[in-house]
Amino acid sequence: MSKRQVNREEICVRILDAAEIEFGLKGFNGASLQHIAERASLPKANIVYYFESKLNLYKTILNRTTTIWNDVFDKATAEDDPAVVLDKFIRTKLVQSIERPRSSRIFAMEVIQGAHHIEDFLTEELQPWFKGRVAVIEAWIAQDKMKAVDPASLIFMIWSTTQHYADFESQITKLTETETLNYDALHTIGNTISQIILSGCGLQVPGTPLED
Repeated sequence: MSKRQVNREEICVRILDAAEIEFGLKGFNGASLQHIAERASLPKANIVYYFESKLNLYKTILNRTTTIWNDVFDKATAEDDPAVVLDKFIRTKLVQSIERPRSSRIFAMEVIQGAHHIEDFLTEELQPWFKGRVAVIEAWIAQDKMKAVDPASLIFMIWSTTQHYADFESQITKLTETETLNYDALHTIGNTISQIILSGCGLQVPGTPLED
């Protein structure tokens, strides 16, 4: 990668990180390119040059969020062990909940409000990905690697359960009387969620003793 390409990448990351903060605090309507530029310590013209508009920048943030979320599951194939894949998917999503909670909240708020800004993304990009993942789960079921469950509901369950720890972090910390979620807590949470979801699929959590 050339020095120019590296510089371009660094600028884009700075813009995206600043935009994530701005959209997370103010939502799409309340955020402004000027304030995003100030957070990134860059001229507003840089943002327009790289992303053209606030809407394109917003869509890029949401696209980046789902890509990061689903990266682990994206690589799964019919030949893989579903227990290993699903367990890793669950635990990775939980870690992302404490590392990038603002991303989850931005996406959740957009969907709650009708997903008007990302309809094309949902239908043109996320839907094909979703159908591909459903097909993988169906292949696992057909090979008797797991119980016959509704693949769509399984994916939705993993998404909603893991993202809960980002979207409702304030409620969780208040009810559990903890200051913040940490990696030790997420290890325990991950064990519970993985056990419940995997057992419902007729699977054993990797690394746990086999049941009699």
